[in-house]
Amino acid sequence: MKYSVIHRGDDISFQLMQTFHTLIRERGLHHDEANPDVVLSIGGDGTMLHAFHKYKDQLDTIAFVGIHTGRLGFFADWKPDEVEMLADMMGESAQQNDLRVVKYPLVEIQITTPQGIETQLAFNEFTLKGVDVTLMAELHINDEPFETFRGDGICISTPPGSTAYNKSLGGAIVHPSLDAIQIAEIASINNRVFRTLGSPILLPKHHHCDIYPRAGQNILLSLDHIIMQRDDILSIRSMVAAGKKVKFARFRPFPFWSRVREAFIGYEPIHEKKP
Repeated sequence: MKYSVIHRGDDISFQLMQTFHTLIRERGLHHDEANPDVVLSIGGDGTMLHAFHKYKDQLDTIAFVGIHTGRLGFFADWKPDEVEMLADMMGESAQQNDLRVVKYPLVEIQITTPQGIETQLAFNEFTLKGVDVTLMAELHINDEPFETFRGDGICISTPPGSTAYNKSLGGAIVHPSLDAIQIAEIASINNRVFRTLGSPILLPKHHHCDIYPRAGQNILLSLDHIIMQRDDILSIRSMVAAGKKVKFARFRPFPFWSRVREAFIGYEPIHEKKP
């Protein structure tokens, strides 16, 4: 089994990477930055996003795993003091040639400009915002006109990304076993000219949403942590990415709702579990 490491750049993450290199070498795994089987992210969720975009063209052959040294680390299963346990389990998995993974859906974005169509993938979310003035756009769902939007912007998230920016916009948290995308408004303006639903929308796979911004509008796009400013966009199509998912290596169980509870609630039970 081959592995690579991406770290956040701080001293703790760098030292943890050095420790991991030593431990995993003793267990027979080989360091390969170009063609790894497992990519280890050491840091927070931003580090995981960097890892995803670095290897997004190799998703069929790569699984990700995270050690959390940041503030939240929603996608990291491991803590710094568990690095030796992770190395042990990766070594056992390599010996048995048995890498267990979970797969999460992604959102595909097709940006149409006068020059052609650009296709992008996002792991968490894709957002569209006005720069100089509020965003004005027509939304079509499955090629049918749906609403006329004016406001700060639009956020389109994946199920794993539903716990990020989408959640702060009042969107639902969606289990990543569901192949869907969620559309959430960012401070929409509603009057007799501009009318929106005012609620987040879930679209299943095989459905798509087209956004037609006002011609020549200066727009700020973000794909996860990647930000770009454009004034040449004719339309943007968003949908569940067909045939592409991000894989996470699971060396021990970590249920999604337990992850949500620990990240946002820190629940302490009132009653003890019955035997």
